[in-house]
Amino acid sequence: MSKTRRDGLGYDILSFEESGKERLLEVKTTKSRAETPFFVCRNELQLSQEQAEVFHLIRVFNFGPAPRWYHLPGSIHTTCELQESTFLAAPKAG
Repeated sequence: MSKTRRDGLGYDILSFEESGKERLLEVKTTKSRAETPFFVCRNELQLSQEQAEVFHLIRVFNFGPAPRWYHLPGSIHTTCELQESTFLAAPKAG
């Protein structure tokens, strides 16, 4: 979606079920094992909560010659343990 619309929508791929129902897919990839933590942005968290019925996080792991994957449907708040890890800092005026 970032190539055709813009980045920051909260998902990577707009897909559809056979019934025509939309599926919003966010893909997270690692060369490591399935349990490796990954970063999510505020837009992804918010969209996954607001559109939980159509949001799916796709986790690709062991990326390379024999990749594997699983998916976590619904709100990231529900399917993952979240830890704050970064902050946006701006210098104070004066």
